[in-house]
Amino acid sequence: MDMAVDVSVIRQHLIDPEICIRCNTCEATCPVNAITHDDRNYVVRADVCNGCMACISPCPTGSIDNWRTMPVVRAYSIEEQLTWDELPAELTPEQLEAEGVAEPQEALLQVPAASPQPPAAPGETAFNSAQYGATVPPWSAAHAYTNLHPPKNPTTATVVGNFNCTEAGYENQTHHIVLDFGAMPFPVLEGQSIGIIPPGTDANGKAHFARQYSIASPRNGERPGYNNISLTVKRVLEDHQGKPVRGVASNYVCDLKVGDKVQVIGPFGSSFLMPNHPKSHIVMICTGTGSAPMRAMTEWRRRLRKSGKFEGGKLMLFFGARTQQELPYFGPLQTLPKDFIDINFAFSRTQGQPKRYVQDLMRERAADLAELLKDGQTHFYVCGLKSMEEGVVLALRDVATEAGLDWDTVGAGLKREGRLHLETY
Repeated sequence: MDMAVDVSVIRQHLIDPEICIRCNTCEATCPVNAITHDDRNYVVRADVCNGCMACISPCPTGSIDNWRTMPVVRAYSIEEQLTWDELPAELTPEQLEAEGVAEPQEALLQVPAASPQPPAAPGETAFNSAQYGATVPPWSAAHAYTNLHPPKNPTTATVVGNFNCTEAGYENQTHHIVLDFGAMPFPVLEGQSIGIIPPGTDANGKAHFARQYSIASPRNGERPGYNNISLTVKRVLEDHQGKPVRGVASNYVCDLKVGDKVQVIGPFGSSFLMPNHPKSHIVMICTGTGSAPMRAMTEWRRRLRKSGKFEGGKLMLFFGARTQQELPYFGPLQTLPKDFIDINFAFSRTQGQPKRYVQDLMRERAADLAELLKDGQTHFYVCGLKSMEEGVVLALRDVATEAGLDWDTVGAGLKREGRLHLETY
């Protein structure tokens, strides 16, 4: 009599640490909270992942699309994954057979069920803002080039500008950095990002991994007609709890001098792209350095308008910062024509004034936003700290509901049609 063979195996989902740029897109997208991270690696919980594939398309590098056939009892733990510098090799048929797996191909479809999510508090309904974020670009977006320079093959850019674009004297500096690529092809679109590799090694003697920054310039360059781009980088001097910490990459970038060389990877991003059809409206909601892609979109529209190549289409901006002095590009924004862009500022730490956030301004402008929500040509872009995302999407839901619109229908349509994009970190 033949002995029963245990074919309890899974096709374990793993993230390649050599390619991952730690952009948090996968963790933010995962509907079952299967992805987590530490200071070095993003990893997938084998006992939670249900193989829904929701994270595959949004990943800008493809690092998320890696799988290993593993016996369930030997599935890689998150503790193991957090120590990796590279992915382990696939187990050979002989190794699987030694584990009692005779026909692994038949078991590839077996995936552990997702762990149940914690129930909402009594009287409350759980709200997952990330589920409304589109993973497809607007139908009229230009074609995006991605991963031209992967982590193992970075290109070199030269610093041609570094300006502190917040008011002088404030410790919370935000710098506008301009990088030139010379003759090296590096085509970008508004909404894309790049990775910068800081020189040196970390406390463990390992090379620093790249940090991701959104591009703040339009597709034809920070200086029109030149092969250069700009970034908006805040000097990190404290963590989210207010404890002193010196950000490795942000301080490196903010301290760059004209003529310095930097190692760049990318570009990344194929969905957080602006629409190009003339009747499209763009609503931009951002905080701090989340203004970078909004500046790029606004400047491209401004150049088109100046050249007479763009008519119609509204621009609306909700921009939040702690104070006016810390808001990047505050001065230049004041010079834009009022009939070109509708600007709304929210400051949360102005002395003697109540705290105001972007979602508060959105509710104040509910009537205008409701009309834009009703228009199928309107596209919404949200960029900034993760903590703002839920408040913004809830404000959109409330605006829709108060206008007599069914949010379930509207929200699903925005996602399906690539008209609500969330890029928070």
